[in-house]
Amino acid sequence: MKKKKKKLVAIDFFCSAGGVTCGLKQAGIHVLGGIDIDESCRETYELNNNAKFLHADVSNLRKKEVGNFFKVSRNQSNLIFVGCSPCQYFSNIKTDKTKSKKTRLLLEDFREFVDYYRPGYVFLENVPGLEKKEDSPLGDFKKFLLSNGYYFDDGVINSKYFGVPQNRRRYVLIASRLNRKVSLPRPISKKIRTVFDAIGDTKLFPPIEAGDHDDTYFIHSAAKLSDLNLLRIKETKLNGGDRRTWPQSLCSESFKKYKGHYDVYGRMCWDKPSPTITTRFNSYSNGRYGHPVQDRAVSLREGATLQSFPLNYRFLSNSQGVIAKMIGNAVPPLLAKRIGEAIIEAE
Repeated sequence: MKKKKKKLVAIDFFCSAGGVTCGLKQAGIHVLGGIDIDESCRETYELNNNAKFLHADVSNLRKKEVGNFFKVSRNQSNLIFVGCSPCQYFSNIKTDKTKSKKTRLLLEDFREFVDYYRPGYVFLENVPGLEKKEDSPLGDFKKFLLSNGYYFDDGVINSKYFGVPQNRRRYVLIASRLNRKVSLPRPISKKIRTVFDAIGDTKLFPPIEAGDHDDTYFIHSAAKLSDLNLLRIKETKLNGGDRRTWPQSLCSESFKKYKGHYDVYGRMCWDKPSPTITTRFNSYSNGRYGHPVQDRAVSLREGATLQSFPLNYRFLSNSQGVIAKMIGNAVPPLLAKRIGEAIIEAE
């Protein structure tokens, strides 16, 4: 008689508010819990996922503490370690890298836990720049996997091909020390979901104005706009417009001199996926985050929906900025679900 395999279980390192955990659970994987340095994510993570939250800096976390807290052992073949670490250092966006010096070491910290516990599976997700930077630790990590008997498949995939209504390219790696046939999920055959498919239902997302605050769990709240930005968005064509239609009086000196980056202060388009949802998606001035037809940035709930979070997923904080960060930092749950299904298929 063939021995029945144990149900897959997972530990979500750098879990934030639980995007990966939510998706893996939808795939049928039992997530034991998550680890994150940001205590503000605890209540949201635990409430929605019925899983334990370990508040810790992975760089200083003792190896045995993970096993004791989540009740797992070394060489556990049904165990998945998820390592979707913060991506600021490897982002292709030009930001101040001095604030993220520690970030580049997180993959090395994660590798130490993989080395110690030797889980059956490993799942990584990060920005596409992760595999291109000269000083990226990814090459060493892949050599480590191979030398320790892991098989893996990796590459850059786009969330829009996996049911997420968002143009979000990410580097993904799935590794297994049990099955050499482990592979990234194939794109689903359904048509690409658009912004309208996700947030176009006015019964679910009734029209609101900039600055409106929704104090229910649904958080259909839109950030307030300055008088100048309110004039700007009113002068932006509906459904995909940008600042090229503004009168000169609304343009800053830098905009008058520079042509390009038209996504900044732009509106989303109903019949396309949204742009990548970042931690500042609720700010009209930080990208193409204007609502397609209303004079405001997309609301917190609209951003969460474009990330593919369930409508009943609750984000708990008194700060809109903190909630936007939770949502923008997350791996889209539907993408995580497909990754989970790919791991199950490799069993």
